[in-house]
Amino acid sequence: MNRSAERGSVSIEVAVLAPAFIALMVLAGVAGRSAVAAEAIDAAAHDAARAASISRDARSARTAAREAARKQLDWHGLACANDLHPTFSGSVAGKATSFNAAFRSPVGTDATVTVEISCLVSFKDISLNVVPGMPTDNRITASFTSPLDRYRSRR
Repeated sequence: MNRSAERGSVSIEVAVLAPAFIALMVLAGVAGRSAVAAEAIDAAAHDAARAASISRDARSARTAAREAARKQLDWHGLACANDLHPTFSGSVAGKATSFNAAFRSPVGTDATVTVEISCLVSFKDISLNVVPGMPTDNRITASFTSPLDRYRSRR
């Protein structure tokens, strides 16, 4: 076989395979960022629910939950593209109710509080036009339920 007939074949192979390799690297970055963000948001929901459950009243519980979630997200270095607005709910004696009603339940009654956090994770800094239709963000949501101390007074 003539070596001159093979000239340029490596260049063509690189030109064909390079976009696929770049797309694979971008997708790996998106998957990695999503996994790290999901872990951070799950930890933030856990900390927020726990901070809320040890509070005495619903107002201070909301404040403590927001602060705990923000600290956890900051610790993980996750900056959500949306504002942090946790959703609060509760249950009393196994029945779904409002967050405030959980704190108004009588002492000795089983009550829980649930905090749900939703974060819009942006991929704008790693997205390329190599992957058509690739999303520029992903909404990740996590919630956690924590029991209120049944023998602790509430307001």
